[in-house]
Amino acid sequence: MYQYAVYLENISFSYENKTVIKNLSLRVKPGEHIGIVGDSGCGKSTLLKILAGLYEPDCGRAVIAGESLPEKIRAQAALVMQHNSLFPLSIRDNITCGHDVPEEVVWTACQNASLTKWIENLPYGLDTNVGERGNQVSGGQAQRIQIARALCKNAPVILLDEPVSALDKNTAYSVLNTLKQLTDGKTVIHVTHHQETLDKSYTLYHMKGGKLVHE
Repeated sequence: MYQYAVYLENISFSYENKTVIKNLSLRVKPGEHIGIVGDSGCGKSTLLKILAGLYEPDCGRAVIAGESLPEKIRAQAALVMQHNSLFPLSIRDNITCGHDVPEEVVWTACQNASLTKWIENLPYGLDTNVGERGNQVSGGQAQRIQIARALCKNAPVILLDEPVSALDKNTAYSVLNTLKQLTDGKTVIHVTHHQETLDKSYTLYHMKGGKLVHE
């Protein structure tokens, strides 16, 4: 089992008696890139939260990078969500999550997430507060901060939920190219409505009826 970066065995998950994921299994080897497409509400984001250790499946087994306890899984996976998931702290704290990270590492992550020019023009730079639920920054800026957070964490498993949905076309193209370079050698699970954002390195699955179907 531990030869896999992601090992899901017959997991199920329900919200208020509505089954979203049903007897789903998945094996992903280290360094493999998996793309998951499907309609809104089909369970893609819920699956990513299980992979990130934020949710526990109702039944079945989830082992991520050799870890099965949620608190240990969270150390192995970096998650970029479609929706704003910032803390009411500074840009720096949102990127480092309070860990002691060298300044040059933070700035490299910012540069790779196309944040540098914007941050340098802020009065307080990296120490600018993003506000409650990130309400002091735009959706695109919030998404890029999340990308910088994921890059800074340097986890073996990268989980992407529509990572460039709030970005303009040119910035999205730039960030996707950067993500491609920086996730080389890492295990990537990328869920999206837009299959065209996935390159040929991805093994494609479609989520239907709470299960994954290999395309």
